[in-house]
Amino acid sequence: MRRSSLVVVANRLPLDDNVAPDGACEWRRSPGGLAGALHAILEQTPATWVGWAGDLGQARDLPDIGTLRLRPVWLSEEEQRGYYEGFANSTLWPLYHDAVEQPVFDRGWWETYRAVNRRFAEAAAEVAEPGATVWVQDYHLQLVPQLIRELRPDVRIGFFLHVPFPPPELFMQLPRRVELLRGMLGADLVGFQRPQAAHNVAQLAAKLLDAHGADDAITLDGRLVRTGAFPVSIDVAEMRSLSARPYVVNQARQLRHDLGAHKRVLLSVDRLDYTKGIEHRLTAYSELLRDGRVKVRDAVMVQVAVPSRERVESYRGLRDRIEREVGRINGEYGRVGEPAIHYLNQPFDRADLAALYQTADVMVVTPLRDGMNLVAKEFVAARPDDSGALVLSEFAGAAAEMEDAFLVNPHDVDGLKETLLQALAAAPEDLATRMKAMRAHITSNDIHAWARAYLSALEDSKALRPVS
Repeated sequence: MRRSSLVVVANRLPLDDNVAPDGACEWRRSPGGLAGALHAILEQTPATWVGWAGDLGQARDLPDIGTLRLRPVWLSEEEQRGYYEGFANSTLWPLYHDAVEQPVFDRGWWETYRAVNRRFAEAAAEVAEPGATVWVQDYHLQLVPQLIRELRPDVRIGFFLHVPFPPPELFMQLPRRVELLRGMLGADLVGFQRPQAAHNVAQLAAKLLDAHGADDAITLDGRLVRTGAFPVSIDVAEMRSLSARPYVVNQARQLRHDLGAHKRVLLSVDRLDYTKGIEHRLTAYSELLRDGRVKVRDAVMVQVAVPSRERVESYRGLRDRIEREVGRINGEYGRVGEPAIHYLNQPFDRADLAALYQTADVMVVTPLRDGMNLVAKEFVAARPDDSGALVLSEFAGAAAEMEDAFLVNPHDVDGLKETLLQALAAAPEDLATRMKAMRAHITSNDIHAWARAYLSALEDSKALRPVS
């Protein structure tokens, strides 16, 4: 394989799970996913993406996607369980999301995580040109920056964490906290969604690594590691164009008819994950129905829950609980031909998501903790008519940028109920003012602005002289 001046390293290759009959690969686009975030940047930029193709055993050669070359990394079934399902998603993921679910510490998982991270680092080192930029993505690969530095000290290394970084008291629970922190700080620039994350890392670096510095720069092992907040965004122009397609417009019109033209539609689109606050949301809606403050003849909820990590036990349990609760609510409050909630546990393509966004009167995005949440931004971009309300969790990274949403603490069920009612009753002029302000912000701060800001900062960080 030819070498590249830009190498992206991520857990998964950006491939659709359904390969075309002729063997061609298609870009994978999931709600709020990494591949969706980077699609606009890499669509026209020559680069190599290092990642797992999703199948177990020896990696197969894969054709390019446009100008993007693919370098698959292989995983055995045991490694997939220990590295991905285990340490990444049963230890780090819950801990990094405020321990909403209790993290599991397993020594065997750690050994597998470390071995797989080394395999990713070796693959990146192999395909990077001399002096290349290597951009490592997310918590799955937190050891990779330092491993690449040891293998290829000539390259520029960036690391971006798409999820929250926990406060020191939570991170300190990790048995391998020093190795994880040092691995991440092997980068020249470490990017986060929110400034608080950089502050947390600076505190931990001083405590665990005897490093010095501030929230934007840490001196470690004789070199300067830059840190900072770079809130990720979406391709606003692409979503606006998609929303104007005749299919999307007609599909939205049909959905409104099918759901009830006179009804108020509340919509949520999430991955099926315990951090997304789906159970709290269902409780709030159920109590509004119970108390008669929302009636099935006047309103309907649509909950899309895209399947996720189905082999992880806690996710299977969550799916079962949600399905039981939706069944209970529909059984108690639904009427023949009029369910209280439409629940869809299936993937959606981009066009159908855009139609759903246009159908909603109230978009309900209430994660208990979220690094950013791009669904909130997609909804705003898909509503050029300035209609619709966005109810947004204070604990989503997007809340710092979208202050004109109806912000809510999702842990406060009573507060969530009142906020839903406020959004449903808001005057059209108020909604238009809010939506215009939010759309103006995300248009100025789209995915291209995010990439330019991060990659420019990464280029500047490499030019810094070593600290004596």
